[in-house]
Amino acid sequence: MIKVELLPDTVTIPEKISFVAKGCYQAEKPKIGELINIKNALFETGHHTTLQHNAFSFFIEGIAISDVTFGLHLASSFYNSSQRSGRFCGKMFDNPDFDFLGAYIRRYWPEISENQHKKMMDFIHNGIRIYQANIAKATEVAKQFIKEERPFASEKYIEQNAPKFAQEQLRVFISTIFPTALTFTINLSALAAFYRVAWSPPLVDITQMMANVLLQKYPELGYMFVRRDGSNPFLQLSRVKPLRWLDGILVKPKSHLDSAGNSSKFINPLPGDVHPLDLLHFDPIYMDNNVEEIKTEVEISIATMGQDQRHRTVERSKPRFTGNFYLPPIPKHLGLESEALGIMESWLSLWSNEIPQTLSTAIAPYGAMVSYRKSASYNDAIHETTKRLCWCAQEEIFHLNLSLRKQVASQEGENSPLLQIFSPHCVRTGKCGEGGRYCGRDIKNSNCFIERKV
Repeated sequence: MIKVELLPDTVTIPEKISFVAKGCYQAEKPKIGELINIKNALFETGHHTTLQHNAFSFFIEGIAISDVTFGLHLASSFYNSSQRSGRFCGKMFDNPDFDFLGAYIRRYWPEISENQHKKMMDFIHNGIRIYQANIAKATEVAKQFIKEERPFASEKYIEQNAPKFAQEQLRVFISTIFPTALTFTINLSALAAFYRVAWSPPLVDITQMMANVLLQKYPELGYMFVRRDGSNPFLQLSRVKPLRWLDGILVKPKSHLDSAGNSSKFINPLPGDVHPLDLLHFDPIYMDNNVEEIKTEVEISIATMGQDQRHRTVERSKPRFTGNFYLPPIPKHLGLESEALGIMESWLSLWSNEIPQTLSTAIAPYGAMVSYRKSASYNDAIHETTKRLCWCAQEEIFHLNLSLRKQVASQEGENSPLLQIFSPHCVRTGKCGEGGRYCGRDIKNSNCFIERKV
């Protein structure tokens, strides 16, 4: 008969690794406490799946948003992360601690001059000035837009969400050096690899702190945490073309469809297999969806790049800055185009002032746009688009996925089975899947796939 046991919490990391390794090579159940030479038998020989039964959750406070987007979340998909929301954490930018921000820059980039430091702080102050000068007006505009687009939104919904939508869209002027917090969970081999390749000063420090916490309890695992030999440049992430003022610098997010796989092989899932629990990667019925891919190239703001990274099964290429800026509907309605261009001009002038690339990236404004390639299996795309074409999703990422849906319809035709990939829960079932977060749009009588303002 089958039996299932939960290993006791008192099992140490070396004991667990030894237990699971022995379980692979002997006919009897191993005894907890019998240790093997982990370094020689497993780590040095590359048998690291045995290490991945150990996962660690770290709460990280005070890290720059940019050091999450271009650091913790950039390259590896072997983690879980729950980050403080820049969309919904109210008053996040109302009373910033500029001394903290200045100290953050000085700690990790001590080589910059006093003059360079002052220019950066002036840039950061200016973004906050624009935000604070317009947040009250933006909130009123958000209320107006909600009433226009979402006829069934209650007054409570409007009062609760208008300030959040205003904050979400006005943050494009603010530097991503602002601090956030997150819970970050990672397994042992992934942490060791992350430690070895850390490519920016803050990332070096963060991975060292995570390793230190672990090694305080298990100093015998110190051999796993070694920095990569030689210098570790920033991988040339940030390549900016010349500033192009009114010649198109203020652009919309876009998704260019490279290929859409073989649509005849698409297996359309049942709505109950997508929401509320996604079964697509677990049910053998949908396995063929894993090998057909939708390939795109996107251009989006850093704010939306952070949202996009939450879909960790989607593959992405290395990003690059394009020199463009995304101005959302609310600040556009307020006529803030010149402020957007001024922010970009200031940032790019700092860039050209021979400061480290890691620092120029760390202070980039939320609205600065990046471009990268994406590759998603049909199952990955369903998981992403059902959430991002919901009207509770951020406005920009909604339009990114709407752009892709329109391209699929153009290439495949309006009867393409792939359009089922681009259908949120309310379109599939006629019922809102967000419960108390219902957006207020007319689900039964209105088209979901239109341009939104909030």
